Amino acid sequence: MPEGDSIYREAALLHGALAGRTLLASEFRVPAFAAVDVAGQTIERVHSRGKHLLIHLPQAVLHSHLKMEGTWHVYGLPADGSRPHWRRPGHTARCVLTTADHQAVGFSLGELHVFSPAEAQKHLAHLGPDPLGDDWDAGEARRRLLTQPDRAIGVALLDQRNLAGVGNVYRSEICFLAGIHPETPVRSVPDLERALALAHRLLGINKLRPRRCTTGTPGGGTDLWVYGRGGKPCLRCRGHIERATSGEAAQRRAAQEDRVIYFCPRCQPPPGRPAAPQSPWVAR
Repeated sequence: MPEGDSIYREAALLHGALAGRTLLASEFRVPAFAAVDVAGQTIERVHSRGKHLLIHLPQAVLHSHLKMEGTWHVYGLPADGSRPHWRRPGHTARCVLTTADHQAVGFSLGELHVFSPAEAQKHLAHLGPDPLGDDWDAGEARRRLLTQPDRAIGVALLDQRNLAGVGNVYRSEICFLAGIHPETPVRSVPDLERALALAHRLLGINKLRPRRCTTGTPGGGTDLWVYGRGGKPCLRCRGHIERATSGEAAQRRAAQEDRVIYFCPRCQPPPGRPAAPQSPWVAR
């Protein structure tokens, strides 16, 4: 599932193409909003809130959540007035927004709503602070995490009510860089502030990158410290990265790979055990 940095990037792309432009046509290819037409309204801004993408109009907010397979594309309109060639099958389009010079198409969107501004605010009210938001509040995120002190940190970081935008990749990377075993209870995390600072920093440095990297060495299979590296050598201690299903029952019933977590049992020992010595060879 795309995480906060991916949604930020898509929102920035849409904002650059659509903000300040008047919609000449709109299509909502979902039953609940098939009769809605927002043509004639000018797009004010496009931004992300965690994993949610919001397109603001004077009288409405277009809300989408990509889930596992969704994406937004922006196409320039051909000079001859024909429809641009879409890079995804037409039957997967869920939203089509057309201005004088661009067409934005949302494909395979997991959720699509047309809200009033008040409805949009209510729909997102449960979300915790967004590490990529101008109003990021680490103290509030910490307070929310500590409301369930016995919950595993690997599960708590994924809960969008605590902080919005962290997904499976970043929770694995944050736990590794903080030296925290993902099953450690929140109350036993020695430096919760550091984990939150890592969330803020990692999403921030990747929000406009085309390829996500947390190690500082992109390419060559070393973009990420642990995520997706099950069975491979740890880039720090050379032990083997483990892949496990993590989370509470409701999360385990959710999308398969989205609930898998990766960790190094030597660098991230269970509470009470010391971390292994670091190898002389370390990816930087």
